[in-house]
Amino acid sequence: MHTVLTINSGSSSLRFALFRAGESLPQLLTGKFDRIGLSDARLSFTDVLANQSDERTVEVPNHVACVPSLVELLEKRSGVNAVTAIGHRVVHGGSRYRDPQPVDDAMIEELRRISSFDPNHLPSAIALMEGFAAKFTQVPQIACFDTSFHHTMPRVAKLLPIPRRYEAKGVQRYGFHGLSYAYLMEELSRLGDPAATTGRVILAHLGNGASMAAVRAGQSMDPSMGFTPAAGLMMSTRSGDVDPGLVAFLGRSEQMTETQFDRMIHHESGLLGVSEISSDMRDLLAREATDVRAAEAVALFCYQAKKWIGSFTAALGGLDTLVFAGGIGEKAPLVRTRICEGLGFLGIELNKARNAEGAAVISKDASRVAVRVICTDEELMIARSVCRVLGLGVAR
Repeated sequence: MHTVLTINSGSSSLRFALFRAGESLPQLLTGKFDRIGLSDARLSFTDVLANQSDERTVEVPNHVACVPSLVELLEKRSGVNAVTAIGHRVVHGGSRYRDPQPVDDAMIEELRRISSFDPNHLPSAIALMEGFAAKFTQVPQIACFDTSFHHTMPRVAKLLPIPRRYEAKGVQRYGFHGLSYAYLMEELSRLGDPAATTGRVILAHLGNGASMAAVRAGQSMDPSMGFTPAAGLMMSTRSGDVDPGLVAFLGRSEQMTETQFDRMIHHESGLLGVSEISSDMRDLLAREATDVRAAEAVALFCYQAKKWIGSFTAALGGLDTLVFAGGIGEKAPLVRTRICEGLGFLGIELNKARNAEGAAVISKDASRVAVRVICTDEELMIARSVCRVLGLGVAR
């Protein structure tokens, strides 16, 4: 039996899944390391075949420290020798990497060279590739790039309005959440939505990291995220777009260093920064009636999302399908309602009952725009990509 192990690392988390290679790619094991680097880091997992779940505290000061624990888990649950290939989500591929491809020394060197593009993700991704290579010496590793989905965007969408000389250094808009978006587009096609191949689609991946993408005829035209994943829509702890003049202002008024500013916009802003309560939308919705800070954080998130839908509809010249995905997009009907309120002039009209129950299609039958909720699956997308590259069965 051939199996594919997928590794999806975030700034302080690591999701993993084990799939049986082949046409349907059934999942055998899934889990997550959370709060990496903190004293209360946890490992949770589900053995799908045995129908067993467990959660435990683990000591993982960094992402590489997760590798031995994961190897031990694999040995107990499925046999570590059963791993045929390993697929990694790599957040930033720079200007060189697009399609999924085998990890080699040249790739590691290039990713290390551009690690300053995304210091919150790339160094840990590199360390994980090297860590797994040491444990699985004969197992091929495939890198799947979150930026690849957006390489089709027109040049005008890639350019940044700064001195042209920086473009030669790779400074441009890249866009992210590409694995999620690629999965969503495949699902749209599978569902028979004609917008997947010929229409105008806005994909809204709303979770701890939140972004949107404008897609025409199956190709990315414009993402909300830019040179780094900190840009665009506000997120759980990331600021999204802010006035660049803040860098100089806070440097003068607060003596804030570059490192402190970077930490602020990545880890102390967004829902957490505005609410001063929590980065979790569920917590804020529960408290918005009694705490104005929570109410304002939710309102700002929905307001910004509404503006991105409007701007992307203008860029696309209209809209046929809107897709909500990610933890918030999939599970917060109230947020979906508030985002879509007042967008009837764009053809967006929600069916209240369908939206409340989280139906697959939550728009009214008469709505000009189909509004869908699709549960995204980055791990499955990684596994499909690995199978395609290595010829392990015929994955959709």
